[in-house]
Amino acid sequence: MILLQLSAGQGPAECGKAVALALNLVNKQAKAIGAECTVLAQEMHAHKGCMKSVLLQLSRDAKALAEYWHGPQLWVCQSPFRAKHKRKNWFFSGSMAEIDEVAMASDIRYQTCRASGAGGQHVNTTDSAVRATHIASGLSVRVESERSQHANKRVAKALLLQKLAAQADAEEMARDKARWQQHQALQRGNPKNTFKGNQFSPTVPFNKGTPHDN
Repeated sequence: MILLQLSAGQGPAECGKAVALALNLVNKQAKAIGAECTVLAQEMHAHKGCMKSVLLQLSRDAKALAEYWHGPQLWVCQSPFRAKHKRKNWFFSGSMAEIDEVAMASDIRYQTCRASGAGGQHVNTTDSAVRATHIASGLSVRVESERSQHANKRVAKALLLQKLAAQADAEEMARDKARWQQHQALQRGNPKNTFKGNQFSPTVPFNKGTPHDN
């Protein structure tokens, strides 16, 4: 399993717009190479058309694509929301993890429970929420964002595997602790990729056959 998370961190709406544009581009790039790209979870920004973060599951043949998006990203564009704003550099991040799904999922216990909060009659009257717990480590996640138990189980499994992958890589977690835990500090500085204008055009387009590593 390959996971890719795009995050605006604590950035303003413009950074959230960059994430939404990046998601559209990832989908197009995946389609172009015949790879599968599935949205597992997303957090919308308060501003319409903007996203705080999105977690994607990519098929194995999209590893090069995930690597392309891994690291700090920069969108250079006049703010679409504040016409007179001088700032034109909007940062967001991409983080990938390659997970041995079979090996790591063999020790996961699933529990169903009643969903809480709003969500309609279906959600409130069925045990659609799912808690996934990794028995050996004690790590767990609870998901009730989807309408069906099956969908919540799929998302819970992916989120838990994501947590386990982050925990297994202690050195990388020390360097960027928030990368796989609810996106906190957004790494700035030298962006790996730069995208320009309202068309979100990459200065270095993705090429499946060419390694992209600044």
